[in-house]
Amino acid sequence: MMYSFVESPYLVGFDSSWRLSEAKTKSARDSDKKTEKKRLKSIQKNIVEFQKRLYAEQRQSLLIIFQAMDAAGKDGTIRAVFSGINPQGCHVTSFKRPTAEELAHDYLWRVHNACPRKGHIEIFNRSHYEEVLITAIFPQILQHQQLPTRTLSEEFALRYRTIRNFEKHLADTGTRILKFWLNIGKAEQRRRLLRRMEDPERHWKHESGDLDMRDRWVDFMTAYETALTETSRSWAPWYAIPADDKPQMRSMVADIVCRTLMQMDPQYPTVSQEQRSVIASDRLRLIAKDE
Repeated sequence: MMYSFVESPYLVGFDSSWRLSEAKTKSARDSDKKTEKKRLKSIQKNIVEFQKRLYAEQRQSLLIIFQAMDAAGKDGTIRAVFSGINPQGCHVTSFKRPTAEELAHDYLWRVHNACPRKGHIEIFNRSHYEEVLITAIFPQILQHQQLPTRTLSEEFALRYRTIRNFEKHLADTGTRILKFWLNIGKAEQRRRLLRRMEDPERHWKHESGDLDMRDRWVDFMTAYETALTETSRSWAPWYAIPADDKPQMRSMVADIVCRTLMQMDPQYPTVSQEQRSVIASDRLRLIAKDE
């Protein structure tokens, strides 16, 4: 089966040959903040229109996944790109630490339950990929998941295979999948974290745990490289988006989302002649009642 996907210089290839060294944290595009905001606003209009059609059609759905290091701008990008969309047809899920009920099931159980229904856009702010990222850095987490006895290499090989199959199942049943890794540089992350600490109005964003994650930067980059190469496929592509410039990053994400919706080409439902006759009759009935 052939799967459609949007071409982009930031697309992670499907043959597992992509390497982190290829991923840029800064775009070569020469544009200023004002230009990028204008570009984003223009793209948003098209996203809003296509989302209306998607919601009316009720035959397809779109799952958008965001992963990144802390301070890369996931929250702000979601707000900026999807501003103006009908909230009835768009939802954001942020996956927190699993509950006791969730731990009693396999790790994809809660994820499958959060996937979009037909006609909807679902956005994952972090996702099931935490199960091959955080667990790769802190494998002791697996001790709480009541797993069958396996070596770590066996466990992760199985997880990657399971994720690929899970996402393929979603694609085969009408859900398009987009996955964005917002690739922030270590120096830019430091600047943003310091700004949080130095601005009282941003203190609410600060978590000491972010520094613990930063201390394992190299390990996380290795884990991201493995995760992206193992799971970027034509039915669920990854895009490694340069994240050091927020306005550029947001317009890049919006462009890929918009072009994906264009490929999906949702249509308003066709109204039959019989239905048109009923509508015409109901119109006359309504007019007559109010006279």
